[in-house]
Amino acid sequence: MSAAKKIAEAEELVRQAEKSLKTSLLKWVPDYDSAADEYSKAATAYRIGKSFDKSKECQLKAIESYKNNKSWFHAAKAYEQIVLLSKDTDKLLEIEEYVNKACSLYQQHGSPEAAASALDKAAKLTEQKHPELALRFYQHAIEVIMIEDSTRQATEYSSKVSRILVKLRRYDEAAQAIKREIGLNQQTESYGQIGRLVVALVLVQLARGDSVEAEKAFREWGTCCEAEEVATLQTLLNAFDEEDAEMAARMLATPFIRHMDVEYAILAKNIPLPEGMHLEKKSEDNAGNATNEDEDEGIC
Repeated sequence: MSAAKKIAEAEELVRQAEKSLKTSLLKWVPDYDSAADEYSKAATAYRIGKSFDKSKECQLKAIESYKNNKSWFHAAKAYEQIVLLSKDTDKLLEIEEYVNKACSLYQQHGSPEAAASALDKAAKLTEQKHPELALRFYQHAIEVIMIEDSTRQATEYSSKVSRILVKLRRYDEAAQAIKREIGLNQQTESYGQIGRLVVALVLVQLARGDSVEAEKAFREWGTCCEAEEVATLQTLLNAFDEEDAEMAARMLATPFIRHMDVEYAILAKNIPLPEGMHLEKKSEDNAGNATNEDEDEGIC
């Protein structure tokens, strides 16, 4: 069906919705249920017809009717449709207002899982272009889902928070976020995941330039690590302690670190190496020059 036909269809649905809202001597109360349904259908038709502003306008009118009818769940769903419209029109920075309203209405309806899911979907829409916005959505989702004591779901959102903070190079906050994530995994006894998070926390502390906190993290939770993780972290921390940058670089390039979540794998490549390598390299260069001089003298 052509765009023009869909728009004509939408306009007819709007007329029906307006008629449903009218009152008369025999009809004292507006028919909010019918009006909401007709505005919602009109919004869909406008969207298909690429008339996005009209579609948004109809969704807002549908929401008003849903609220008048105390249909909080359907009103929240309509706000989510506006979020999708913002994606269609590449106006992702506008979605925060609407997703927060959807979240609030889902909670009012008694559906915290739907509220957290709305925030999760919004975060996924914005994570690539606007990670700071996605971060706020995931943090809000944790707050919402923990009201229901859904630790496993909160753990999933916490993982997203930690990784986005690393991506944004907000390492102080990332360290705290990973510790909270470890705490959630302890509640669900996910010890294998804790081991991987210990590696991530050590990397973040090293990126902060705090090898003491890195060692502390390993001592506190290292028992959850697998043998390969333990051996690598011990060698890595010893390398930083002894300022052996060559060994540190080798440990940071080990296969299991390279195959961690992409944010941590990239972090490992960018961790400042201990200064000892530069001193050692300079000493080796000096030694090499001295050897060359000695060889030159011997030749002569």
